[in-house]
Amino acid sequence: MSNVANQVMWNRLISIVEEQAQALVRTAFSTSVREAGDLSAGVYNAAGLMLAQAVTGTPGHVNAMADAVAHFIRRIGRDNIHEGDVYLTNDPWEGTGHLHDITVVTPSFHNGNHVGFFACTAHVVDIGGRGFGADAASVYEEGIYIPIMKFADRGAVDQTLIHMLRGNVREPDQLIGDLFALATCNEIGQRRLAEMMDEFALGDLDGIGSFILDNSRRATLEKIAALPQASADGGMTIDGFDTPIDLRVKLTIEKDRMICDFAGTSGLDKKGINVPLVYTKAYACYALKCAVAPEIPNNAASLAPFEVTAPVNSIVNAVHPAPVALRHIIGHMIPDTVYDALDKILPATVPAEGAGCLCNFQVSLRPAAGQLGKRAEVLAFNSGGAGARPTVDGLNATAFPSGVMTMPIEATEHTGPVIIWRKELRPDSGGAGQFRGGLGQYMEVGATKGHEFDFSAMFDRVDHPARGRQGGHAGAPTTIARDDGTAMRGKGKQFVPDGARVILGLPGGAGYGDAAKRDPELVKRDLVRGYISAQSAIDDYGLPAQTVAEILDSVAKGAST
Repeated sequence: MSNVANQVMWNRLISIVEEQAQALVRTAFSTSVREAGDLSAGVYNAAGLMLAQAVTGTPGHVNAMADAVAHFIRRIGRDNIHEGDVYLTNDPWEGTGHLHDITVVTPSFHNGNHVGFFACTAHVVDIGGRGFGADAASVYEEGIYIPIMKFADRGAVDQTLIHMLRGNVREPDQLIGDLFALATCNEIGQRRLAEMMDEFALGDLDGIGSFILDNSRRATLEKIAALPQASADGGMTIDGFDTPIDLRVKLTIEKDRMICDFAGTSGLDKKGINVPLVYTKAYACYALKCAVAPEIPNNAASLAPFEVTAPVNSIVNAVHPAPVALRHIIGHMIPDTVYDALDKILPATVPAEGAGCLCNFQVSLRPAAGQLGKRAEVLAFNSGGAGARPTVDGLNATAFPSGVMTMPIEATEHTGPVIIWRKELRPDSGGAGQFRGGLGQYMEVGATKGHEFDFSAMFDRVDHPARGRQGGHAGAPTTIARDDGTAMRGKGKQFVPDGARVILGLPGGAGYGDAAKRDPELVKRDLVRGYISAQSAIDDYGLPAQTVAEILDSVAKGAST
């Protein structure tokens, strides 16, 4: 087969898994998948090595899922793999890091021969237990555990498994619907693969697989070999649950690999913010790949030169039965920790710190005493600001590194009696700098009359906002309180009575470079747009007070007309 034909097939595989992912978006029951894109999809060879991943999805899912299929092969056994089978698990250590992620793997057969696997992962809104939050003291409290097992055996769905799952979750129709959506999107990938194999007269994926993996490995190693061979330490301190957490990493660049060693990082937390190593690896690899080899497609070979180690029972290498439900809160901080070290080796390459973890919350609604209403579990994905980059401002209300989308208000309110009274950009939350940090958001959350709710907070950056780089200012911290002024914690389940609201200020990204060097025209633009206040324009950027007054007067006159 010619290199041109191989390249065409490589591109075709990427398009196949993207169609697989889009099918999941269209058919999933959970809003986290349908509206936020919290999923992954990929195709693997018969040995369980990932050949291609969908563009749609999150690094935490797809990079962790890259290792998952090997676990499925080992647990199911090659002699027990049959056409029509579908396998699944939510094992945090053999899947993607916590019980709320369901990974479904389907063996791919062509003309009766086993040629590979399709796999996909989706975050489900409820998996039972305490619900999505940090409050559990062990993984046993966090929901129902599904070991690697058959969802369907030669086409026959395991009804006993279905009944057991339905009896252990709050939203049974939603969960079971998601399982069938996951299985169906793998089936769609299989159909498209069969069409491709027929078109190119392929009996297996060995040839195209070798082409993909060999070229990816070579291209990645060339990128690494061109870097300085050096080591640097990085670190950051974040809120944690009750006490701050120190993340520490030593980054070493060798001629054929990059190594992240997280020795010195804080130990396990008592609450569910611990991170299995597979998830730490996923985001450390993602950070390095974004910085040094962003144009090389993600697969087993392009990920292999990035190595990650961490002490057992550190917070970034939690082992069973540690609680891990909110592993994303720490995991999403891994890239900024790695970039703190990489910036010392490759200056002017990586962004300033951003909000880091997603600013999620889950609302468990129920009728207040003596009131009529309905129960519901509503999960909302939201984002703070991204850090400024060496040559351009940070992105407003954009999730980095997770890449998931913010849920529309209409979709959130459709899932239950929750009301988002306010959702808007937060002025002055982006750190000042030659390049400004991305803005966070203001949100105001309540419920329809007659409903009380438990608000499960999943925030960080309350006490440790994003730090600037090269003289840039810090981003604004997270704020959270009830509308009556009652203080609330950044993490954990908290009661909100009927009629009360939760007021949130989501964090901003940090600035990059000296604010005095910012182009005055960009300062004026930000002032007109409401991104910065008059005081910030004067104090942080040195814009003359008279100029600020004239701009605001012009804006006011324009608004009045």
